[in-house]
Amino acid sequence: MTDDAALDDADTPECLACGACCFSTLSRYVPVSGDDYARLGDDAVRLVAWNENRAYMRIEDAHCAALRIDEATRRFVCTIYDSRPQVCRDLARGSPACNGERATKGERPLIALRGKPA
Repeated sequence: MTDDAALDDADTPECLACGACCFSTLSRYVPVSGDDYARLGDDAVRLVAWNENRAYMRIEDAHCAALRIDEATRRFVCTIYDSRPQVCRDLARGSPACNGERATKGERPLIALRGKPA
């Protein structure tokens, strides 16, 4: 299957309805390069955590700190979408990496929505 075919997969939910790739309990989950840090601008101080000389997106409540769970629409919104790290940009919807995220962590977004108003 080509990457284009993967992107057209009707079984793959829209990113805003899924959010699995944004969930982790690992503090070193999303690496932030120097270019990423610069692209984040003023948001970098709030969203980036350092481990010695390496930078990572901060994890809060078991998901990326830049993720906003919209209770009204029950969507998962990246608050820094236009300036997100390269690793996030490279993760294509329906790709093998996306499918792996959904297979291993697909329940985490549902757990985050549990108890939130519909």
